[in-house]
Amino acid sequence: MTTFSSYQAITAEYIRLLNPGEVSRASPTPRPDIADDAPKILLFSPHPDDECIVGGFPLRLLRELHWNAIDVAVTQGSRKDRQQERWQELERACEYLGFGLRATQENGLEKINPETRKTDARLWGNAVEIIVGILSEYHPQAIFFPHDRDWNRTHIGTHYLVRDALDRMDADFSCWTVETEYWGAMSDPNLAIASSSEDVADLMAALSFHVGEIQRNPYHLRLPPWMADNVRRGGELVGGQGEAAPDFAFATLYRMRQWADGQFKARWNGGRTVACGGDLQQLFSSK
Repeated sequence: MTTFSSYQAITAEYIRLLNPGEVSRASPTPRPDIADDAPKILLFSPHPDDECIVGGFPLRLLRELHWNAIDVAVTQGSRKDRQQERWQELERACEYLGFGLRATQENGLEKINPETRKTDARLWGNAVEIIVGILSEYHPQAIFFPHDRDWNRTHIGTHYLVRDALDRMDADFSCWTVETEYWGAMSDPNLAIASSSEDVADLMAALSFHVGEIQRNPYHLRLPPWMADNVRRGGELVGGQGEAAPDFAFATLYRMRQWADGQFKARWNGGRTVACGGDLQQLFSSK
């Protein structure tokens, strides 16, 4: 029988895990062989570190399907004195995970937020054209970007930046779109992707390379409880109200659709859950 003191021990252990002291960083994880013609996925990351936080699905696509996962650094943060340093941290994080890395421009895009979209057509239009160029260059199988209510102004700005770029693509352009969440939870995710403890540990390790960010907020140490809570939410938001939570410890929630004929198209009715070892390829089938 579980006693009150047992629960105290659990909470004390959580506190200990959030204060582990200095942790050494391992060498980059082995990257699978990626064929030259492998499908490409682009992660449009509002800031350096978002590629790790929402990277559970892209990491599995890289490791299990051997797709080419490429992070697009939309911005390098708003602090100009830290932009080059953040780029270097991002390079090390992506190298650790095996992600490719693409800059938007030197020091990243500036003022990517809803206000700029409304008030500075020239600046916004130039930024959108950069994203159009990247989409045209890579012809991605799937793209990842924040949903439109992800609270942080740059996250929301990145959503509309990618959305406006999609509107400017040629009529025959199509890809899978996977919207992400972090600061603001989606009310209607339709996909829960489990992550193994090994994958979560690697995401944490990669996130730890973003030294300046984790000094002010230890995002890497808080990643496992956030992903554990995604299992709670995903059990009902994705699985259905009143359904039991999935039988795995960690997950990331997404909204997956298809961009075709100049518009978003629903991928399926209801939601899908993919456990560790589950078939990711079926998510991209035509059925």
